[in-house]
Amino acid sequence: MTVPAPSTVAVESIDLSHHINSTSKARQPSPLKDLLKYMVEPGMCSLAGGLPHPTLFPFQEATINAYPATADLAIDAPTPAASDLLPLSILKYGAKGDDLATTLQYGLSNGHPSLVKFAREFTNELFTPARQDYEILLNNGNTDGWNKIVGLLCEPGDYLLTEEYTFTSAQGVWIPQGIKAAPVKMDEHGMRSDHLRQTLAEWETKMPGVKRPHVMYIVPVGSNPTGSTMPAKRRQEIYNICVEFDVVIVEDDPYTFLQFPRYDLNAPSALVAQTAEQFKTSLVPSFLKYDTQGRVIRMDTFSKTIAPGSRVGYFIANPLFTERLLRGTEVETQAPSGWSQIILSKLLWNWGIEGFLTWLSNLRDQYQHRRDQMIDAFARLYDLRPASSTSVPGAEGLVAFAKGTETPIFSFVPPTGGMFIWARFYLNNSPRYAIYANEEDPEQAFMTDLWKELAAASVLLVPGAYYSPWQGKDKVTTATRGEEANIGYFRLTYAMNTVRHENEQGLERMSKVLQKVWGL
Repeated sequence: MTVPAPSTVAVESIDLSHHINSTSKARQPSPLKDLLKYMVEPGMCSLAGGLPHPTLFPFQEATINAYPATADLAIDAPTPAASDLLPLSILKYGAKGDDLATTLQYGLSNGHPSLVKFAREFTNELFTPARQDYEILLNNGNTDGWNKIVGLLCEPGDYLLTEEYTFTSAQGVWIPQGIKAAPVKMDEHGMRSDHLRQTLAEWETKMPGVKRPHVMYIVPVGSNPTGSTMPAKRRQEIYNICVEFDVVIVEDDPYTFLQFPRYDLNAPSALVAQTAEQFKTSLVPSFLKYDTQGRVIRMDTFSKTIAPGSRVGYFIANPLFTERLLRGTEVETQAPSGWSQIILSKLLWNWGIEGFLTWLSNLRDQYQHRRDQMIDAFARLYDLRPASSTSVPGAEGLVAFAKGTETPIFSFVPPTGGMFIWARFYLNNSPRYAIYANEEDPEQAFMTDLWKELAAASVLLVPGAYYSPWQGKDKVTTATRGEEANIGYFRLTYAMNTVRHENEQGLERMSKVLQKVWGL
């Protein structure tokens, strides 16, 4: 079917109420929360809510010394001088509710108005949504957000469309509810649109009597774990398919501002300074840009851009979805921490949108530098070759051969976003792998023992099996999940690398273990 191209003309969401599950449909507004809007009316004498009086809060004023938006974030940069810091003063009683008396009190579950306002203006500036009837609703970060979305859209026994490898903590939400994954194959650009169409088109034939998936969970930038970033053309293709098959897209996008240029094996790493405007235009569009129907629920968070302990994120979605999410929020989490909301609001409005973009651009540069450092170290420890120049089956990106040999140990696609490298290991090239031939899951048994050996050498990686989507108790081995034989994965991160020699020390330990296990 033909889907209209994104437009700047104001359009409204279509009716998608059939996607909402029975529990969420039955939710009613919290009676106590409904009273709050009356309490703030001038002259109201409230004998209603059991709200502690602000005079009994043990805080008179809070002052936070924050970095300026232009702070140098380089690993070897000195801490900003006291005179360069940005003092954020929060009084007990202040103007427009931006004070401790308001933000530390029970409040409406929509979120602090000034922070919601900033999020909306930032969304308009950055993502140019195809529709203007979207709403912002704060949550306690994307983990909380995803939990609430599953509670909004999914029923026990449902299948979810996911990437071939997907965030392990996201699975922890749906597995106990009897929900399973319908994995869609990936390439270096993320989820493949051709396989998505095939999965949906063939569903009734291959899964007779089982409801076709109507929800997709996707991490399109810096995919966790693969590090892939989906280009605009692929996003439009996927959106069109979801329109055709009536699928709601849940865009979990914590790494959207950590998008990098491609790594060049033959050129020295270099960071190119960008203005706020240049940074903005360098970003791949959100699914919101193509969403003319209101079928995208986007989750944004401050966890990767400010601090994960803030536990503040927000939904961007059509009013139908946000209203139902709000009803759940009122009786589940109520609202994010008042401390976090007021500190974030003060910081962001002091920086302004251009200042926040400058901060994000500098932040992105630092993660790109860490990525480059890790791959540069691989280039010193292995013979790295472009996969296209080798005959290694299934390899994309770069292949790591043992030094001076023709033995490929692993390959990886240099990430174009996020914090992770997804390493694909060629187990057949290890003589030790033959020992596991009679195991129920030879690949998993080998990779588990390899992980233990690496941990014993004081280098910690995340087992790739953690990211295999749950498809049911009858699909728990490499073979029954339909995954590739004689292949294993680990996820590595460069996020916490601050000192080059510490980074290389861990990779050298890893290299020595791999050489031993591969008999080199």
